[in-house]
Amino acid sequence: MNIRVLLVDDHALLRAGLRMLLEAEPGLEVAGEAGTGEEGVEKAVELRPDVVVMDLSMPGIGGLEATRRITAAGLGIRVLVLTVHADSEYLMPVLEAGGGGYVTKHSADRELVEAIHVVARGDVFLYPTAAKVLAQSILAPRRAEPSGDALHLLSPREREVLALTAEGYSSTEIGGRLSLSHKTVETYRQRLMDKLDLHHRSDLVRFALSRGLLAPALG
Repeated sequence: MNIRVLLVDDHALLRAGLRMLLEAEPGLEVAGEAGTGEEGVEKAVELRPDVVVMDLSMPGIGGLEATRRITAAGLGIRVLVLTVHADSEYLMPVLEAGGGGYVTKHSADRELVEAIHVVARGDVFLYPTAAKVLAQSILAPRRAEPSGDALHLLSPREREVLALTAEGYSSTEIGGRLSLSHKTVETYRQRLMDKLDLHHRSDLVRFALSRGLLAPALG
């Protein structure tokens, strides 16, 4: 079954290029296009795509608010942000709005297809460069938090699942690394989300980064 994608960007030429790129890939289908944030929300509700590829800088409400509205609609639609920006000023708000991933336009030809597949299956796409930018902006202020931090509620195995999720691994990949079944990984993930009172996998990414769980890998 094809992954249905909605393209939201105010540049028609870019949308045309993205459509050609995606439709050349087996298993992907462009369900529609939109040129503004408002139109993107309307088309998402109307077409019910699996993934929305969303630009940030657009006329009207913009991509960030559109992402927030689509996520809040509770339709199970995943939003992947595609933008020219690559700094923490934009990265953190994307995750907070419920975005399932972040790809820069200059790397779209290499990473967009993979990112769509990742977010479509419910995981978070966060490539190492983006993770490093996020970590640099939020790790330092949080290191001095008291020992009563919610992290102590997690078992060692739950911490491992949390860290690997934040690094962008799927449940199947995490299971392979930890010698666990896919379902067991999902159980650990749901358990730690319940303990931390988190509701989206993007929340897990932000929590792991803010507690320094990725620090050794980011060196």
